[in-house]
Amino acid sequence: MCTHEVICTFTYLTLAAFTLALIIFTLLPIWRYEAWWVRACDFPRFQFLVMALLLILFEAALLDYTQPEVYVLMIAALLCGMYQIWWIFPYTPWFKKEVKSTQDCEPSHEPEKGGAISPADPSSIRILTANVLTTNRNAQGLLDLVHKYAPDVLVTLESDEWWQSQLDTLEPEYMYTIKCPLDNLYGMHVYSRLPLNDCKLEYIVEEDVPSMHTFITLPCGAKIRAHFLHPAPPSPTENDESSERDAELIVIAKSVKNRSVPVIVTGDLNDVAWSATTRLFRKISGLLDPRVGRGMFNTFHAEHWFMRWPLDHLFHSSHFTLTSIKRLPQFGSDHFPLLTELAFHATDNEGQRDNGLEADVDDHQWAQEKVEQEGVAHKHRD
Repeated sequence: MCTHEVICTFTYLTLAAFTLALIIFTLLPIWRYEAWWVRACDFPRFQFLVMALLLILFEAALLDYTQPEVYVLMIAALLCGMYQIWWIFPYTPWFKKEVKSTQDCEPSHEPEKGGAISPADPSSIRILTANVLTTNRNAQGLLDLVHKYAPDVLVTLESDEWWQSQLDTLEPEYMYTIKCPLDNLYGMHVYSRLPLNDCKLEYIVEEDVPSMHTFITLPCGAKIRAHFLHPAPPSPTENDESSERDAELIVIAKSVKNRSVPVIVTGDLNDVAWSATTRLFRKISGLLDPRVGRGMFNTFHAEHWFMRWPLDHLFHSSHFTLTSIKRLPQFGSDHFPLLTELAFHATDNEGQRDNGLEADVDDHQWAQEKVEQEGVAHKHRD
């Protein structure tokens, strides 16, 4: 075998190996097995799409078209790429928006110049969600963002006693608080300038992983039911399976389903927006995702531009329209903060419900299996 043939064979085998790996990574998430190494394949779908495109490019440029197996490789890579696009396409500007923009609706109050609802508007709420990273010591960076963007509610994840001591400087303005400082990466804090009522700290699935639940009263008098979550992720250093995370999401989804009261759920859910489990949460809860039709708003990992996905979320009922959603600058954490402003409408925007996802019989059965598996089917009650 001559040198040229050796190089051609090596090139073919290398590209074939990468294509086979792409096929495996693409098919694994279809399997409902909850092991972390299976569920991890839900996350980098955009990266797998880039991998598919590069493989098609290299196979077209380097392989011999006279060999029929070359077409098999290219078609396989193409199909994998198209499948990845199906999952992430809703989180692009070319997809239909799931949540209406506030400026496209009849405002209930006089808007500012430019059409945006003022943060002082009695029907608006602005929430800043930030996973601070417990070991991060740049608290001033987060405080600067709070002062600059003036959220009505600040939600922090991974905040411990040290972070609490830094954030407590906000209390003269953010006098309503819920605090749970922990040093296990699951501490949580809520600082609000809006009144909080009926505040609850719960450990829905795991004894050391809290969640917070409260009612937020807007200046217009409307009460919003809010849930702040940070379930543990499936990973080799946390939980071997995703069952704990999934069960917590489904318990909350079931608790808000078919409620007439306005609802907001936000936090670091340790799951990507396009995964089957997050979609199941949306189907069961009936809540809407304002990112659909607007963008991914990748919040993790802040240090690695080539490995980013949307882990920090905000879902809401159809009582709201979206004024703005923005990923804020990094402040030393491995997460970017997420700032979301919603406008409340006294009349439920029923038309928006048609834009969301609907659960079928299989979805309800799958959801029930998840909560029963962790024994939490009847644990969370208002």
